[in-house]
Amino acid sequence: MKNYYFSPPVLTQSDYLMRLIFRLLAVFSVCFLLSGKTHAQQAPVFTYHPFTHAFTNPGYAGMGEGICLNGIVRQQWAGFQDAEGNSVAPQDFLITGDMPVRWLRGGVGLAIVQDKLGFESNVGVQLGYSYHADIGPATLGIGTALNFLNRSVDFSKFKPNSEGDPVLASGTQSDMLFDLNLGLFWMVPDQYYIGVSATSLLETKGKALGSNAESSASFVGDRTLYLVAGYQYTLPGKPAYQLLPAISMMTNGAASQINISAKVLYNNKFWGGVNYRLQESIGLMAGIYFKDLRIGYAYDINTLGLGVPGSHEISIGYCFKIQADKSARVYRNTRYL
Repeated sequence: MKNYYFSPPVLTQSDYLMRLIFRLLAVFSVCFLLSGKTHAQQAPVFTYHPFTHAFTNPGYAGMGEGICLNGIVRQQWAGFQDAEGNSVAPQDFLITGDMPVRWLRGGVGLAIVQDKLGFESNVGVQLGYSYHADIGPATLGIGTALNFLNRSVDFSKFKPNSEGDPVLASGTQSDMLFDLNLGLFWMVPDQYYIGVSATSLLETKGKALGSNAESSASFVGDRTLYLVAGYQYTLPGKPAYQLLPAISMMTNGAASQINISAKVLYNNKFWGGVNYRLQESIGLMAGIYFKDLRIGYAYDINTLGLGVPGSHEISIGYCFKIQADKSARVYRNTRYL
């Protein structure tokens, strides 16, 4: 009788890293499913989410071949006002920059964000570094970033039910919070990417908002977990057309948001697409590449059923090439910048 021996498969370094990433994805999915609501997310949300990786994931820094700058301006619920006639529509402004640094074996990134919601205004600055490991056809970015966030609220604009409430703060209150971001970004050139990250990981607590001892409210950093993924698919028999689906999931443990988008890129120059934000809106996107310049516009049609206006978003990006000796694996793909 013959004996058959089967040797277990040999796992490569790439296999181990992929297992680690998928375990992190499983943990993220559990947090997402337990988070309850699917809107009221405090972190800013963008329709052009594939162009915000340098903001949401420090592991992405330096994945391009040069100094890449991106900016997004978003006016949500344009013209929305409260009962007093004050403009309370959310407004967001984001600018990011990142570049590879060969002697650091990775890349560095900078993100500046301004988020206004009602009478609250947040201005944040992030400085990050990503270590790049080339594994087979893929690049893994392991990144961290220092997160500085100034939060302020004008309590004089609020109309309390009971005047003189000792728990409610008065005037304009502000504080500077220091925090930390972490991220992993796995990308196979011209095929797909997957990213997992956490911003405001320490969830730093700032000063108390009221001088009265009965008040315990204070500014707190919003710890947010992100899962992003995207794929590039060339249509069979039509090489001029490429389909670019992408997904972005985010949760802070109390509220979650999911964006699913798909763009069709024609001749590496023009694109049109749709973004669906779960239980909130449907966004229509269009844009153009002009050499290394990218310009896009999106309009969100609300599906909340509350009669709120639509939202406008403009995205601009540009990459300054860095002349340096590159390995054969290094590539340029402005779709992910």
